[in-house]
Amino acid sequence: MAIRIAALLTLIFFLLLSPIFAGRGQSAEPPLGLSELIEEALKGSPEILAAGARAQASRHRIPQAKSLPDPMFMFGYQNEGFDRITIGEEPNAMGMFTLSQMFYFPGKRALKGEMATRDSEGLQALQDATRRKVVTRVKELYYDLFLSYRVVELIQDRMALFGQVEEAALARYSSGTGTQQEVVMAQTEKYMLLEREEMQRQKIEAFQAMLNAAVGRAMDTPLGRPAETPQTGFDATPEELNALVRANSPEMKWKEKMVQAAEAKLQMANKEYFPDFTLSAGYYPKNRGLPDMWSLSASINLPIFYKSKQDQTVAEASAGLSEAKRELKATEYMLSSGVRDSYSMVRAANRLMVLYRDGLMPRATQDVQLGLTGYISGKTEALTVITRIKGLLDAGTLYWIQRTEREKAIARIEAVTAPAVLPGGDQK
Repeated sequence: MAIRIAALLTLIFFLLLSPIFAGRGQSAEPPLGLSELIEEALKGSPEILAAGARAQASRHRIPQAKSLPDPMFMFGYQNEGFDRITIGEEPNAMGMFTLSQMFYFPGKRALKGEMATRDSEGLQALQDATRRKVVTRVKELYYDLFLSYRVVELIQDRMALFGQVEEAALARYSSGTGTQQEVVMAQTEKYMLLEREEMQRQKIEAFQAMLNAAVGRAMDTPLGRPAETPQTGFDATPEELNALVRANSPEMKWKEKMVQAAEAKLQMANKEYFPDFTLSAGYYPKNRGLPDMWSLSASINLPIFYKSKQDQTVAEASAGLSEAKRELKATEYMLSSGVRDSYSMVRAANRLMVLYRDGLMPRATQDVQLGLTGYISGKTEALTVITRIKGLLDAGTLYWIQRTEREKAIARIEAVTAPAVLPGGDQK
C-alpha cells in the first residue's frame, strides 16, 4: 500500500510540474529572425566597427606617403667679433634666412604611395573578412540555439511517452501483473530526461549570451526562440567552390595585396641606390648701405655605403616578397581544404538526414507504438519499451544535429566563396 501511495504521489508531482516545464519551453518573445540578426550585426558588431576604423585610418596614410617632406626654414644672425653688433659696419655681419626643400629621386614618391595603397586595400579586404566571420558566427550560434530549443521540445515529447509507460506500469503493478521495478524504471528515465532538458536550457542561455556579443548587444538582452529556417540550397561542385575561393575570398585578396605591396617595396629598395636632392635658397640682409646677399644651392646624398645599406635593403625586400607569395599559396591551400571539409560535411549530412527522416525515425515511432500497446497488454517488457523510446529520442536528436551541422557547414563555405559583404548587408 505504501508503495502504491508513493508512486501515485510521484505521478501527481510530475503532473503538477508539467505545466511549469511547458511554460519554460514557450517564449512570449516574437520569433527570432536570422536575417534581422545579421543586419544588426553588420551595423553594430564592435569587431566589424573596429575593422572599419582600421581600414579608414589606412586610407588617410596614402596621401601622407605620397607627399614631400616638410620644407625647412632657417633664420639667424652672423656677426664679426664679440664686443658689439657689427651689422651694417662689417661686410660679413648680416641676418640669415634660408628655405630648403628635399625632393625624392623620380619614381620614389609613386612607389611610396603604391605601398600605402596596397596596404590600405589589404586592410579593406580584412574588413570584409571580418564581416564574413561575424556573419558566419551569428549563423552558427543561431543554428545552435535553434537546435537546443528543438531538443528541449523532443525531450518534452518523449517525457510524455515515459509518462504513458509509468501509468501503464502503475496499472500493471496495481493489478498484480507488473513489478515495482518497472514503475521505478519509468520514473528514473523521466528524471534523466529532466536532467538532459536542464543541460539544454543551460546551453540556450550560453548561446544567447554569445549571440548577443556577436551582434553587439548587452549580454542580458532577451532573445526569442529562433524561427525554423528552410534548408539552404546547395548544389555546387568542389571545382566550382575552389574557383569561387580564388575569386571571392577576402583572405586571398588580402594576401594578393600583400604580394603587390612587397613588389612595390622591392622596387623602392632598388630606387634607394639613386640619391635624393635638396634645393636651398637663402637671403642675407645687411644695413647701412651694404648690399644684401642671396644664395641658391643644391645638395644630394651619396649612397657610398650601399653594400651595408642598399644591398641589404634589396635582399630584405626580396625575402619579404618571397614570403608574401608563399603565404598567398598557403592561404589558398588552407581555404580550399576547409571548403572541401565543409563540402564533405554537407554531403554526409544530406545522406544521414534522409536516413533518419525516412528510415530510423518512422521505424522507431512504429516500434514505440507497438511496444506501448504490447506492454499495456502484457506482451512486452518495460525495458523494451523504454529502450525504444530512448532510440526514438536519439534518432530525432541526431536528425536535427545533422541538419544544424549542414547549415553551419554551408555558412562556412559561403564565408569564403560568396561576393563581398557590404556594411548594409548587401553584396557586390
